[in-house]
Amino acid sequence: MGWPSPNDWRSEGARLVLADVDETNLEIALAEVTAAGAPGVWGSTCNVAIEAQVEATVSGTLARFGRLDVIVNNAGLMQFKALEELTGEDWLRILNVDLLGTFYFTKQAFLWMKPGGCVVNVASIHAVETEPLVAPYAAAKAAVLSLTRSSALEGKPKGLRINAVLPGAIDTPMLWNNPNVKSGVEHIDRADVGKPADVAATIAYLASDDAAFVQGAEVRVDGGRLDRL
Repeated sequence: MGWPSPNDWRSEGARLVLADVDETNLEIALAEVTAAGAPGVWGSTCNVAIEAQVEATVSGTLARFGRLDVIVNNAGLMQFKALEELTGEDWLRILNVDLLGTFYFTKQAFLWMKPGGCVVNVASIHAVETEPLVAPYAAAKAAVLSLTRSSALEGKPKGLRINAVLPGAIDTPMLWNNPNVKSGVEHIDRADVGKPADVAATIAYLASDDAAFVQGAEVRVDGGRLDRL
């Protein structure tokens, strides 16, 4: 999805933990938010498909900041391959990141968050309407919505809120490097393309006290693209 403006986070007073499998990208993001004056930032190199690395990220967060209030599950992996060409390994590669990574962090939330904490899962409109060649991704994102509902039910007695956002076409490399977009199989109208900050603003709302009565929600952030017949 890309990082939102550091000023957005600073205005909310958040202490940030950035987790990324790519150490170079992580260092760039850390430098950006630090330069923008974020009040507290720590970075963790983390492959969300490996539960031990997720646990290490959470334990590091607790050691540095003493609390865990919000988790945003934003890691995503997409592959373009015809259904008959897919292997079990292809499916597991996508599911391990897009679904199990979300589960691993949600599990940590349930273990360590105090009442009032929340999890926001970044799904996709592919969970409800998709295109050719992305079956594992679409299935994984649909499963994330199901996991969100189950987590919301089990989280409510613990005082935890779990919700999901479904971004549409967002101005990121993932969109423009999509082979379906490049070939014209999927037409993208520039008027339908949102900004990472549009998604970040929705996440910030769901993580705030203003959304205290929002539980198990699936919020589309797609500029109304799916409303067209």
